[in-house]
Amino acid sequence: MRYISTRGQAPALDFEGVLLAGLAADGGLYVPESWPQFSAAEWRAMRGLSYAEVAFRVIRPFVGGCIPDADLQRMIGEAYATFGHSAVVPLRQTGPNDWLLELFHGPTLAFKDVALQLLGRLFDWALQRAGRRATIVGATSGDTGSAAIEGCRGRANLDIFIMFPQGRVSEVQRRQMTTVADANVHAIALAGTFDDAQAMVKALFNDAPFRDRVGLTAVNSINWARVMAQIVYYVTAALSLGGPDRAPAFCVPTGNFGDIFAGYAAARMGLPVAKLIVATNRNDILARFFSGGAYRKDGVTATISPSMDIQIASNFERLLFDMHGRDGGEVRRLMAELDTAGGFSVSPNALAETQHLFAAGRADEAATRAMLKTAFMQGNGIAIDPHTAVGMAVAASQRAGRAVAADIPLVTLATAAPAKFPDAVQAATGQHPALPPRLADLFDRPERQTPLANDYKTVRDFIDQHRVTA
Repeated sequence: MRYISTRGQAPALDFEGVLLAGLAADGGLYVPESWPQFSAAEWRAMRGLSYAEVAFRVIRPFVGGCIPDADLQRMIGEAYATFGHSAVVPLRQTGPNDWLLELFHGPTLAFKDVALQLLGRLFDWALQRAGRRATIVGATSGDTGSAAIEGCRGRANLDIFIMFPQGRVSEVQRRQMTTVADANVHAIALAGTFDDAQAMVKALFNDAPFRDRVGLTAVNSINWARVMAQIVYYVTAALSLGGPDRAPAFCVPTGNFGDIFAGYAAARMGLPVAKLIVATNRNDILARFFSGGAYRKDGVTATISPSMDIQIASNFERLLFDMHGRDGGEVRRLMAELDTAGGFSVSPNALAETQHLFAAGRADEAATRAMLKTAFMQGNGIAIDPHTAVGMAVAASQRAGRAVAADIPLVTLATAAPAKFPDAVQAATGQHPALPPRLADLFDRPERQTPLANDYKTVRDFIDQHRVTA
């Protein structure tokens, strides 16, 4: 398996190269040169297998022989043994043909654990084999940071620096990052928004001398391995609901577009998918795009679903690449227009083709709060987090508008446990969601964080001064 950049000017790499590179040298994102294909018989043969066994079968073609099968199976098994549910990502029925896919049973109670528990092990394996050390830099709107830290803490060959927007993540999210005592972990409270933090990461990667000197790599969803690992739960959910002989729809609370792009990848691999629904909060750049074809920045407003408070969805570039016939030059033109003019538009034909698979909707704060309450009152006491509430609200509107027919299973991705956002959940339901026993003392643990200005030299120098060089 070879990987190419969405901007067409970086060398093709194998899986190991893409894993350690993160962002392509030309500023683009790596995608498979071609999508592996599974037949209906191959999908059917995965029914009844454990999550780890399905993961091995789905991931193996993307690895392309870089990792021996025994090592890959071992790392997959270790990663998903950290989850608190035997199914890893169980389905919960919420209506006659409506479901929640619970992705929050990992160590940090968010869907990011599904990929990052595996990714930390893949990094350590590759670096150990190469005799190298790497510096991980990531931006988080809340959940990626804690999941990345949990996956990489104490790893012998890694230093990890995670930037989060100061004052714009929940207290639980912050503490999950700042209470980790391992010496290779550094939590940075960056002045500004998530988009500022994400722009800082891209600036660091685009500084070639710095990138090469510190062995810079990424764990956020610009790293292909993150998306790859997330494909698996679309497969297990679809198979549980009758796939490949029945095509479900998926509604995905969406900020950075990585999670839903994994669903797109599953569809490109031959998994029947009726519809992929992009659910946004009032920061709705993606919903506006899928409605009219214009992708235009409009500022970020803080909401009770902070992981979705994003205007520049970095993974969206991967879809643009396929929408434009994998023309790296056209993607470069569009991304340059985004930088200089604040947005771009795609052709009506490209949009119409994309709308065969994708739909989109928006839930404002009132709708999100209403769904938090509705799910609790009408769902036998089911507590959900605000991001999942956005997804459920949009899923309900898609059902009501008949964008998804009644006979199609509709799966909403439950992306975080309600205990990660206790204030919003309590305000809507009157109930305070408790942390699980393993995190019960989270508010008693000492915090360790570094506030930094949104200044490139300040951040770069901090990383240089605090990474392990030996």
